Amino acid sequence: MTDAVLADTASPVTIADLRGDQWWRRAVIYQVYVRSFADGNGDGIGDLAGVRARLPYLAELGVDAIWFTPWYESPLADGGYDVADYRAIDPAFGTLAEAERLISEARNLGIRTIVDVVPNHVSDQHPWFQAALASAPGSPERARFWFRPGKGPNGDGIPNGWVSNFSGPAWTRTQNPDGTPGEWYLHLFSAQQPDLNWSHPEVRAEHEAVLRFWFDRGVAGVRIDSAALLVKDPALPEVPAEPGPGEHPNTDRDELHDIYRSWRAVADSYPDSRILVGEIWLPDIERFAKYLRPDELHTAFNFDFLVQPWDAASLRGSIDTTLAAHAPVNAPATWVLSNHDVTRPVTRYGQEDSAFAFATKRSGTPTDLDMGRRRARAAALLCAALPGSLYIYQGEELGLDEVQDLPAHQLQDPMYLRSGGADPGRDGCRVPLPWAGTRPPFGFSPAGATDEPWLRQPRRWADLTVEAEERDPHSMLSLYRTMLTIRRSEPDFRDGRVRWLPSASDVLAFARGEKFICVTNLSGAPIELPAECSLLLASAEPTAGFLPPDATAWLRSERSQAHDRPSWHLTEGGE
Repeated sequence: MTDAVLADTASPVTIADLRGDQWWRRAVIYQVYVRSFADGNGDGIGDLAGVRARLPYLAELGVDAIWFTPWYESPLADGGYDVADYRAIDPAFGTLAEAERLISEARNLGIRTIVDVVPNHVSDQHPWFQAALASAPGSPERARFWFRPGKGPNGDGIPNGWVSNFSGPAWTRTQNPDGTPGEWYLHLFSAQQPDLNWSHPEVRAEHEAVLRFWFDRGVAGVRIDSAALLVKDPALPEVPAEPGPGEHPNTDRDELHDIYRSWRAVADSYPDSRILVGEIWLPDIERFAKYLRPDELHTAFNFDFLVQPWDAASLRGSIDTTLAAHAPVNAPATWVLSNHDVTRPVTRYGQEDSAFAFATKRSGTPTDLDMGRRRARAAALLCAALPGSLYIYQGEELGLDEVQDLPAHQLQDPMYLRSGGADPGRDGCRVPLPWAGTRPPFGFSPAGATDEPWLRQPRRWADLTVEAEERDPHSMLSLYRTMLTIRRSEPDFRDGRVRWLPSASDVLAFARGEKFICVTNLSGAPIELPAECSLLLASAEPTAGFLPPDATAWLRSERSQAHDRPSWHLTEGGE
């Protein structure tokens, strides 16, 4: 048995934090991948018309905000993260006027809108890059990017050995007007996504103008893609074998903080809250927390919890480390199980190695979907019980699994294409949602549509449609709706502290506030729940007072836990 740890692991939430202008501290934010959410015009591609028609569904689910992955004009070489025009909606999705109506209609339902900003790079079709290609080396147009001559007498060698996040070299060579080989340009992602030079004043000014453009249209916040990659060492040196803090030539450079202070000043210039959310993949939690200082970003994605295996010690360690890092800067933690880049949790938790890493994502890994779904249900309740904000990726609330048998001709992810198929890519978690019916397209497109969804839906999803799950009180959707209702109304969730309670080593048990208790059983046997508690919600129904394996229970204690050491403990038992 372990001793109780009653020390606070996060700063208490103050009364000011609970006002409307601090909504983001405890918000439930739902991620919409527009192409795959709902198709309003029948062309097989999700669009804003489809989202607008489904806003009541999101309101009933109980979300506070919607985060849209890029909906801007784009060649879609990387799912919209190659932006050609930040002030226009891609015609496949709709129009700017329709986006403005969506923002307003969602707000009328109590749902705020967060848009994605991609500051590290633009599309190779962006007017700036097209002008750079048409200009000579050393021109002002090329100064907005990272153009360099190649190594060797003919410039055939790449400028340095940096590797793209999508595999392969991070450099592509241009062609001069006369057809001869020209300079090389940097792209930390695909060749269709040239990196911007953030030491250039026009780059900074343009992005601040883009923030204002969307804030002026009622957007409540921006999610910042690849937020730690913008600034590069101007000498473009090779990456050291073991770079120290701030020493990596293209990641987590100290100069980034000045950029985000400027962005925060833009956000704070509005009378009501406009928030900044960073996508920051960093192993150093102290470096991560620097981005959350009071004059920088409001929140950042906590990927450390997402990548942990289904293991009590690993999850508890991640929770403790996350809360401890956020406390000194008084920033709320964020909790996320999935997004458009990672394997869906039902599949991930159904595999022997349930940790996530891009480097180990492979098709054909043996998967127990029943086990994965049990654990995904338990993980959802565990995350939702923690202090901070909660992110839900579309389809997570339905318990969708990763689609690993998509036809090769449909795959579009550059991670798949650039690796020659060695990496299955991310299309498997981007398959269009099933809404109703017993066969594809499952209501994703309107009745009578002749175009199939852009990615094939598996027939096994017939039991996972919104329509089917709404009829089943034990479905994942029913669990999420009840979970979010309790999360919103439970008074103890206004307390920002976590107090660990004594339990077996493979059980997580903690208290929030006066009487709320969360228990997650990661062991292989049922555990006895304390008799002095009433059940609020469970991911799997307890039997005779025993919580089954791979399950989480929300309890209300009949006695105060705020100041006294609990008189009970949790032990393994049952038959």
